[in-house]
Amino acid sequence: MNSLSISLFGMNGSTIAAIATPVGSGGIGIIRISGEDALSIALNIFRRSHPLSPAAPFEPTRGAFKSCTLYHGYIVDPENRRVLDEVLLAVMIAPNSYTREDVVEIQAHCGYIVLNSILELVLKSGARLAEPGEFTKRAYINGRIDLTQAEAVIDVINAKTNKSLEIAVVQIAGDMRMCIETIRDLLLHILIEIEASIDFPDDTKEIIDTDVAIEVIQSKVIDVLKGLIDQYKNGHILRDGLKVVIAGKPNVGKSSLMNRLLQKDRVIVTSIPGTTRDLIEETLSIRGIPVNITDTAGLHETNDPIEAIGIKKTCEYINNSDLVLFMVDGSCPLTNEDYEIYKKIKDKRLILVINKSDIVVDELNFDIPDYWVKIPKIKISALYNERLDLLKDLIAKVSLSEEDFDAENTIIPNLRHKLALDRSLLSASSAVEGIKTGVPFELIAIDIKEAIDCLDEITGAALNEDVIDQIFSRFCIGK
Repeated sequence: MNSLSISLFGMNGSTIAAIATPVGSGGIGIIRISGEDALSIALNIFRRSHPLSPAAPFEPTRGAFKSCTLYHGYIVDPENRRVLDEVLLAVMIAPNSYTREDVVEIQAHCGYIVLNSILELVLKSGARLAEPGEFTKRAYINGRIDLTQAEAVIDVINAKTNKSLEIAVVQIAGDMRMCIETIRDLLLHILIEIEASIDFPDDTKEIIDTDVAIEVIQSKVIDVLKGLIDQYKNGHILRDGLKVVIAGKPNVGKSSLMNRLLQKDRVIVTSIPGTTRDLIEETLSIRGIPVNITDTAGLHETNDPIEAIGIKKTCEYINNSDLVLFMVDGSCPLTNEDYEIYKKIKDKRLILVINKSDIVVDELNFDIPDYWVKIPKIKISALYNERLDLLKDLIAKVSLSEEDFDAENTIIPNLRHKLALDRSLLSASSAVEGIKTGVPFELIAIDIKEAIDCLDEITGAALNEDVIDQIFSRFCIGK
């Protein structure tokens, strides 16, 4: 990134500060400072415990600090010399820091009053309050990480399962960037040959072998792009989470199933149909998959206005879900309500959950309709917690398809990456078709440039201020 880029994002050499630990009481709370004045601000408010007394001034030179060193001492208000807290001061001198700027972290006792009092002193001494994600944004702008690695930082913070953490760690190590840069370099090499052929048309055969170009783009660009896109389709739920809705008519056991999966009595369960009127959401991990599961109001015709609102919301959640657990009562024949519910959810990814197997051990009291045969199905007893482990296995299998993901060694793009990969694939495919059919090299060059530009969007090499702001707005202040 150049100075123009830095100016574009409003950095302008300012020094930023923020509390980098969550709100609440605890052992350690951290105030992070980054920028050209970070060390002078620390000198203004920090008093070293040894060899000087707490009230004595610290050495007033930047050279007093050694990089990657902890200093014990006190935070002192320079106006009244009041000691606010005993702290450790961590110093990281540019470029050997998270942001590639001078960084100071004050490790104080964790409490709302003490941390905010120290932060107020830091701001009075010349820093400004950091915006959400601004420390990581500076790491990106200063070239320490690319945009995919910056996005992986928030994925690490938000990881809800071990597998989602493994995916984020692969991303933060730069595996996505290296894969994209390899594809980009191949396209760039072919683009250079094509542009040279445009400039020297009489020497085209000596400059570029079109058969080789087609083979390279097809096998090392298009096939790799398709693989990345497939990995998103099959594995993004490991990062983003799986939206699961339990749907069925009233009193089939939806709330009991919810409670069993959560292993706590989260939902009121009674024998009275229609007990659940609002949607109840919880998160849990199922076989390493982060799952957002929703218990819904029973779907049926009703004149109750409150129930009707719950049913309307249920339909909205079903439309936005990744998986529907279609629950029916195995102890009695299917009803028109069951068939009507199926019509509403038949286009979604489904698992047929046949409940109350404790009542019907051998044979169901109904025949599975022919058009339900291909739906994955399982008999359970939510009341007695029977076969719930098998249901969890089925949820994982249906959600992740047949593949056994090695999350630690698999690059799984996020949605932003996937959309850019789709466009790059389209342009690369158009270039291959153009070479095969003898389209003028000028048009083929346009397709290849567009494919490269889409890849640059992923890593952030093609600067788009709106995209950058949108990404970093997801961060908390202090990261």
